[in-house]
Amino acid sequence: TSLADGWLYHHGQIANVYDRDWARLFRAVGYFPTWLLIAVAVWLEQRPADAIRARRNGLGLLLAPGLTGLAAEVVKLLVRRDRPGLHDGDYAFRSFLDHPFRSTDFGLPSSHAAVAFGGAALAAQLFPRAAPVLYLLALGCGVTRILAGAHFASDVAVAAALGVLTATLLGRRMGIGRDAPSVSEG
Repeated sequence: TSLADGWLYHHGQIANVYDRDWARLFRAVGYFPTWLLIAVAVWLEQRPADAIRARRNGLGLLLAPGLTGLAAEVVKLLVRRDRPGLHDGDYAFRSFLDHPFRSTDFGLPSSHAAVAFGGAALAAQLFPRAAPVLYLLALGCGVTRILAGAHFASDVAVAAALGVLTATLLGRRMGIGRDAPSVSEG
């Protein structure tokens, strides 16, 4: 993706992309409160007899995007690559002496895309048949960040990998998906 970063920045933007409903929908997938509401909905939907599983699944859907978003912010502070718009699509890195604990204007990885992929990956463990739709939503979030000129494609690719890795490890640790109910049980 890094080979495409400059080209996409200069040729792959849509002015005011977030004025369009579809773009706002996709961006909201990378917004942590969206996953808070989804986590509560999944927790409430579980059967009372499955209270432990319901809490675990809801907590997983809250933790995966939250931890992934936090991890993205830490990686931003370590990598320190500016957003593409600050340098007309060229890569630029800031010194560790320049606001060492502030991630404002850093782009690698995209926090929105990280949150979206973290949530989608954990939700896909819970609802495997819905995985294509969930990943399409997360991908849409990442694509809108590129179309807005807010991130390079590589920012989104790293965020996606970070989100999937975090959710996969968290899901295994919490035992999510092993005993998920099938649609026929509902």
